[in-house]
Amino acid sequence: MEDEPKSDFSCPVPLPARDKVLLGHGSGGKLSAELLREIFLPAFQNPILARLDDQAIVSVDGLRLAFTTDSFVVSPLFFPGGDIGSLAVHGTVNDLAMGGAQPLFLSAAFIIEEGLPMETLRRVVASLREAAASVGVEVVTGDTKVVEKGSGDQLFINTSGLGRVPEGVNFSADQARPGDRVLLSGSIGDHGIAILAEREGLEFESPVVSDSAPLHTLVAAMLEVTRDSIRCLRDPTRGGLSSALNEIAGRSQVGIVIDEQAIPVREEVKGACELLGLDPLYVANEGKLIAIVAPEVAEAVLAAMRAHPLGREAQIIGTVHASNPGVLAMRTVLGTTRLVDMLAGDQLPRIC
Repeated sequence: MEDEPKSDFSCPVPLPARDKVLLGHGSGGKLSAELLREIFLPAFQNPILARLDDQAIVSVDGLRLAFTTDSFVVSPLFFPGGDIGSLAVHGTVNDLAMGGAQPLFLSAAFIIEEGLPMETLRRVVASLREAAASVGVEVVTGDTKVVEKGSGDQLFINTSGLGRVPEGVNFSADQARPGDRVLLSGSIGDHGIAILAEREGLEFESPVVSDSAPLHTLVAAMLEVTRDSIRCLRDPTRGGLSSALNEIAGRSQVGIVIDEQAIPVREEVKGACELLGLDPLYVANEGKLIAIVAPEVAEAVLAAMRAHPLGREAQIIGTVHASNPGVLAMRTVLGTTRLVDMLAGDQLPRIC
């Protein structure tokens, strides 16, 4: 009896396309890391870029400067707690602040789709101006481009920021050490759920408002406690708390264990996530920070955070370990432990 031809079985789980850019490549998760690793780092590799922090720290004639750039493509343009204009300022200032820098100057480039109402543009520009003034920075340069109708989505904003870094401040994602504590400045998921609710017309019993805010004054309060015992700061924007902590665990080659019970999540955000099948750990934030600090200063830094308006809900949510390098795990409210990996794609596209 002749052997029957063997069937060619293949896994039914879809694999990411490698010949084209997907929406998930902008998620801040695994696909974003892959894009960075395979396309951008080989092209532009240098010691400053290799740090992969939220900003580049450079020295110019002995002056330490932080430099960052970001693009904002949020949809809708206006949402509870903010809009694309204020978000552009806060996001750029926060990237500088995560390096310990005091923000000095911003640029703003507007990519406008043909047909955008002038009144919409005026509202966004006014909001950006007001947000910059409240931070104490000036918008000193910029650019404007208009694309054909259908070639954009109303309005995109690109910003760059420049700030001054104090002596003794050397934060980076590769500085975490076993025994360090993980601090979180407040509740997570507010921004992402606020955007989703506005975009989809969802109504909750208690409205969810974006947490968009500039964090440089909170960081300054933390620096008054210590400079050399803060290892790393991150604002968990795209990809949320999970992506930020996974990046730190990977860069420092340490294990991180967080406590689910210690992580503040507003009841309305928790309810919305349960209803929509989302995990708050992966939902974006725009006014929160994570700090990895030495154990001996953790309580003092926490007290300084809680004394600040933007850190009143701050908590110690985890510990850094030598075991399981590169792995983020969470002790659940049920007493079990589960791995918290990066998302391959994005739960909520177009949120920042």
